[in-house]
Amino acid sequence: MRTKIELGKLGEALASDYLERRGFTVVDVNWRCSRGEIDLVAFDGEILVIAEVKTRRSLAYGHPFEAINKAKLDRLRTLSVLWARHHGYLGRALRIDAVAVLAPRSGEPTVEHLRGIG
Repeated sequence: MRTKIELGKLGEALASDYLERRGFTVVDVNWRCSRGEIDLVAFDGEILVIAEVKTRRSLAYGHPFEAINKAKLDRLRTLSVLWARHHGYLGRALRIDAVAVLAPRSGEPTVEHLRGIG
């Protein structure tokens, strides 16, 4: 049995691998500041991508994407600017994506990716 933290770490690792197999370059994981945390930061070509990763064991409580509400998107927008400013990328093209990972206790995990959610 995985703890919530372990499940989240597994989801982030699977999401990172998924994006890298599709040509993204992951440059930061679990970046934190006083305003919150960004799960993954990557480049899709020249575009800076802030990726929110949601991991679930099943769809019993809804699809992982359903956990990304307006408040979360607003926070991600703020965090994306803070990350870009802190790392010298302010003014670059930026996109917020979401990655959903379903990691059942038995069977293979699945990954879905939505580009440009907010």
